[in-house]
Amino acid sequence: MSAPKPVISNAFESSASDRLARFITQQGIASKEVIPLTPDASTRKYYRLGWKKRTAVAAVYPEPFDPEFHPYLDVTRLFLDCGIPVPEIYAVDGNAGIIVQEDLGDRQLFQVYENESDEQCDEYKERAIALIAKIQNATERAYETQSISSRLAFDEAKLSWELDFFFDHYFGSLRGESLRHAEVAELKAELNDIAAELAAVPRVLCHRDYHASNLMIDSRKRIRIVDHQDARMGPASYDLVSFLLDRQPCPPSLAELRAHRLFFLEQRRLIGLGAIDPDDFALEFRLMTIQRGLKATGTFSYQTAVCGRASVYQHFIQPTLEIVLQAAEWLERFPTLRRMLKERVN
Repeated sequence: MSAPKPVISNAFESSASDRLARFITQQGIASKEVIPLTPDASTRKYYRLGWKKRTAVAAVYPEPFDPEFHPYLDVTRLFLDCGIPVPEIYAVDGNAGIIVQEDLGDRQLFQVYENESDEQCDEYKERAIALIAKIQNATERAYETQSISSRLAFDEAKLSWELDFFFDHYFGSLRGESLRHAEVAELKAELNDIAAELAAVPRVLCHRDYHASNLMIDSRKRIRIVDHQDARMGPASYDLVSFLLDRQPCPPSLAELRAHRLFFLEQRRLIGLGAIDPDDFALEFRLMTIQRGLKATGTFSYQTAVCGRASVYQHFIQPTLEIVLQAAEWLERFPTLRRMLKERVN
């Protein structure tokens, strides 16, 4: 039976905590303590609560939703069907805008990097990279089930929009620069080439935001994936670039990156995915590094200059641009971008 279509009611206009309290009562759950996990300013709110002899995490959305067409639920169903370790769903109330899911605890992978030995960290990194291959192995299933993720892609329009966002907020919002018309035209032409080339490569299923803050270590020391609702089709290098290079304090060594790329390609081979030439993949990886790094810089610039969150995001900008510059120098392409970044990074 199809889930009932959500309708906006007077009850929905109340606070997230009130709606959650009513939902808990309706479920017959005797939860003595509900702990907020997100700041009051967040649109989507999370709470930890007692749930049938265990704890759970409730996500309370700002609007009602149809469970049959909700991106988070859709991608969760796909991932669980393919054995990808995301939280289990315990209960859903679309009319109340609530999803109750498995509690994975509070330990993110980046915290492991801070506290564990280098050997332990390397082991977790390899396990996380192997999971990227497993996500890509779900590509065919995504199309078969007509998952929302199969209908979204890093196409040329999306990639170009992200690069335009970088241009507007790094040079404009953050730096307040007025660039020469000829310089803008040259840079925009190079950015357009980056988007067009990446849009033309074969696409696989991507998490889209696969980094150490979105990977949890559960009580059994397994890696679990969160924040997967924006999964879509894109280049095979996308999640690997995100995992290895997002929010890094400095560019990693070329030898380290090469070792991780080869390990990833071997993981793909072991689960039966099509072979990718290592040299071709290295070129795509570098091009993806530029696009993803500029996209991230746009976000950091926007959060710093427009949203007033400099203390959280500003320190990521320079090292991210250094990583982009390293990739562009390695490719020996995009002279205008390289010159403009050199002038500003230094």
